[in-house]
Amino acid sequence: METLNLSDEDGVRVVEMDRPEALNAFNAVLIDDLADAFLDAAADDAVKVLVLTGAGRAFSAGADLLDMGGGQHEPRHGFAAMLEAIVDFPKPFIVAVNGVGAGIGATICGLADLTFMAEGARLRCPFSALGVTAEAASTFTFPRLMGRQRASWFLLAAEWMSARECAEAGLAFEVVADDALMPRAMEQAAKLAKLPLASLTTTKALIMDPLRGPMKAAITAENRGLARLMGGPANREAVQAFRDKREPDFSSL
Repeated sequence: METLNLSDEDGVRVVEMDRPEALNAFNAVLIDDLADAFLDAAADDAVKVLVLTGAGRAFSAGADLLDMGGGQHEPRHGFAAMLEAIVDFPKPFIVAVNGVGAGIGATICGLADLTFMAEGARLRCPFSALGVTAEAASTFTFPRLMGRQRASWFLLAAEWMSARECAEAGLAFEVVADDALMPRAMEQAAKLAKLPLASLTTTKALIMDPLRGPMKAAITAENRGLARLMGGPANREAVQAFRDKREPDFSSL
């Protein structure tokens, strides 16, 4: 897989996003590779737990505004199918946020069973500032994890949340020192991997089955909203401002 580093250790599969020069931003290739990683891990009986993290100083900067087309890449899955593979993933799914996470780099935490964050990490949902709307079922998962008012601010205001704030809000399970992030995430993943796979998958199904339908419905509605707003005046101004390395100006819209 071009954009991922995969490794296995005693039933734990580590999936490391490996586009450090782009801060592990999601382009079409990474989206497809990540979908394949979840589908493959789901089908592999030797894998009991999946841990997702990022290479370099960032977890993920979200959508790659400079390379969403992925060059000549012909999509195998696409964004919606990647999210479905994650929502349907039957085994414990752990996110280890090693640095900044924005957009899908933040909302994917709402899809995880457990999120560990490095102390220096922080998350942002920049959707309003990009002239678009939220994704990855965050309009469903975040209010249930964080409470409606805090989730509303996080999704609407496009402000950063520190690792400590994420933990206090219920979006992160645990915050650890930066250099202890992967050892701690792997320590906890190993505890789960020692347990019977049938027990893990049955318990996760009991937790997740009532939520999967509403999560998928939220993803569908969010994607409709994204499609409606993408390429609109606010989004065009936001993308151009990003390319110009300036603050967007929405005052005339």
